[in-house]
Amino acid sequence: MKIIHYAVIAVLVLGVLYYLWLKPPSLNPIADSRAAEALTLVQTHQALGYPTILQAMTEHVRSMNERNRGARLGEWRVKQLEGDQYEIRVQLRDQGTTGQWFEREFIWHADLALKKVNAASLPADGVTPKAP
Repeated sequence: MKIIHYAVIAVLVLGVLYYLWLKPPSLNPIADSRAAEALTLVQTHQALGYPTILQAMTEHVRSMNERNRGARLGEWRVKQLEGDQYEIRVQLRDQGTTGQWFEREFIWHADLALKKVNAASLPADGVTPKAP
């Protein structure tokens, strides 16, 4: 009986180690300090009607849930494009009045050298103020 117990624990530990070994570093922005910086640059960038993009997104989810319409914000994903250029993506799912779900993908490009954020998708353009 103890052998089965130890075998199950060993399989679980090996499964976790295998997952961590295969997981691409771009999925975990904390592993790459530059990717984490790009994510922070986007999330703290000013939004239309809110102090930051992150606050705008979370407030949208909160207000939808308050009206008994579902909304879910996905995981923030970071991908290095080239040099100091990073692409940051997040998906937002909204439940319409008929109960049907709609999904939008927000994409921003962050330039770490210039400390600049640009909307790279139509949904992101609706949240990000235009540069003067």
